[in-house]
Amino acid sequence: MNLKRFENKVAVITGAASGIGAATARVFAREGAHVVLADIGDEGGRTLAQDLGPTALAMRCDVSKQKDVEALIQTAVDTHGRIDILFNNAGIGSYGNTVETTAEQWLNVIAVDLHSVFYACHAAIPHMPRGSAIVNTASISGLGGDHRFAAYNAAKGAVVNYTRSMAVDHARDGIRVNALCPGLVDTPITAGVHQIPGLKEEWTSRIPLQRAAQPEEMAEVVAFLASDAASYVTGSIIVADGGATAHTGQPDIARFADLPTG
Repeated sequence: MNLKRFENKVAVITGAASGIGAATARVFAREGAHVVLADIGDEGGRTLAQDLGPTALAMRCDVSKQKDVEALIQTAVDTHGRIDILFNNAGIGSYGNTVETTAEQWLNVIAVDLHSVFYACHAAIPHMPRGSAIVNTASISGLGGDHRFAAYNAAKGAVVNYTRSMAVDHARDGIRVNALCPGLVDTPITAGVHQIPGLKEEWTSRIPLQRAAQPEEMAEVVAFLASDAASYVTGSIIVADGGATAHTGQPDIARFADLPTG
């Protein structure tokens, strides 16, 4: 299929060097976009930009710092004159309940996962023409609580509702704003799952599709939300979790009794 949904569109992506960000950058570039890649690491973004071709630009950006994000947006505008797609994807996690989490950890997670979305949108929206789209990476952890993910749950829950707020505020500007809520995805941020014996198997057993997602699967959802095919979709929280949140959590009785499974 030779799609060019993003021909000559300008797309800014944070957390672009790996995982969902990198996969989405590849889709955007393949379909004609000029991509501006932001990541806190230097090498990954530059390598990806080289792979994507001469119209790709990579910048080092610490999204927890407003000045860095403003510089990113200004560079995109100076280079291309506008921004058509903003994908706020950068994020980190932190393990600990409220008592175990330090104030420093809390503030860092909130800064990277939530404040960065405000910084980017605040700077970019004045340069986004009608028909533009913003996609924010939230999480199913923003829709419910997890064991010992207090800061992450709080940040992603805020991203979910901030997405709705922006969608309402900027619909009249012709800018659509939606959020992606992934479940378990095989990315560097979830690599630790493989290092704890039995955890990956337990986790995937709770997902009706019985597996983690690949970053490319999330990228296709982002691409849809950013495309004209989603022209009437705004303020939506799109869950892509293999059915995890569709499940009540009650056990599969057929695993424990001689009952039909079909």
